[in-house]
Order: sequence, then structure tokens, then C-alpha cells
Amino acid sequence: MYNQHIKYNIKCLTIALGAVVLCFCTGCKKTESEIPVKPIDRTKLPRMYAENVTTLISDSGITRYRITTPVWYIYDKSSEPYWAFPKGVHLQRFDQSFHVDAEINCKKAYYYQVRQLWRLDGKVRMINLQGDMFESEQVYWNQRDQKIYSDSLIKITQRTKIITGLGFESNQTLTQYVIKKPQGIIPVSSAM
Repeated sequence: MYNQHIKYNIKCLTIALGAVVLCFCTGCKKTESEIPVKPIDRTKLPRMYAENVTTLISDSGITRYRITTPVWYIYDKSSEPYWAFPKGVHLQRFDQSFHVDAEINCKKAYYYQVRQLWRLDGKVRMINLQGDMFESEQVYWNQRDQKIYSDSLIKITQRTKIITGLGFESNQTLTQYVIKKPQGIIPVSSAM
């Protein structure tokens, strides 16, 4: 009788253990349809990501720009499609004869495709054909209107003088400009 009791207990224990294992295995396993899938928000994901890029951009078959950047993102599904250059950009604009007529460097940049608007941030440096250097912390370049402008502090270094002011507006070759609130003109000695 003692042996039968042990056999009965082992049989009950085996059945109970099997039931626990069966419940555990089937209870924790989810089918593919039960696994929640979080939809991907394409407005926040770039369509393209590239590193160490140098590219030429043409307009009507004429090469107009050369862009060099360490990182380039294109967000084409955003409510306003844009390009992002989070590690800076070096941009050269070419005239009809392929001469550089404007050059721009900055720490960060965004290009809004629909508006054809560049926003340049952080130590923006622009050089025109005459060699004049424009420096500011934030500059906008509207390609459609062919204007460059800023409301930030601007410093323009020419051969004979340095001009400072708050805000400016210029044509896109930086040859005709107006400083909104001039602050000073400092002559530069020829010895410099």
C-alpha cells in the first residue's frame, strides 16, 4: 500500500508539473497578431542619411552649388520637407562661368525645400567675390527671392574697414547689402 501511495503521489506530481509547464508555455507565448506593433512615424525619420558628402546641385542644367558636409539627412515626409546638416556645411555658389560668387560655412544648417529657404546656425561665415567676410550666429538665405538676411549681430570685414550692426539684408551674392541697425565702422590699417 505504501508503494501504491508513492506511485499515486508521483503520478499526481507529474500531472501537476506537466499542467504548470503547459500553462506557462502557452500562457506566455504570444502569437504575432497579439504582439503590439508601434506604427513608424515617417515624419520623424529621414529618408536618406549620408556621411562625408560632396555633391553638386544644378539648376536648368547649370551647376549652381557645391555642398560639402560630414552628415546629411533628408526628411521628405515631414509636414515641411527639409534637409538637415547637424554637423555643419560648406556651400559654394557658382555663377554662369562656374566661378565661386558666394561661399558659406556654418556649424549647423537646414534647407526647407518647398520655400527654397536655408537656415544657417552657429558661427556662420560667408565670403563674397570681393573677399568681404560676413559673420553672424544665424542667417537665412531665400533662394526664391535671391536674398540673404539676418536679425542677429553681423560683422562685415572688408579690406579697409570692419562694419558691425544688428541685422542685415543682402542680395545672394553679398554685393549689395543694408545693415538694419549699424553699431560701428572700424578702420583697418594697411599694416594688418
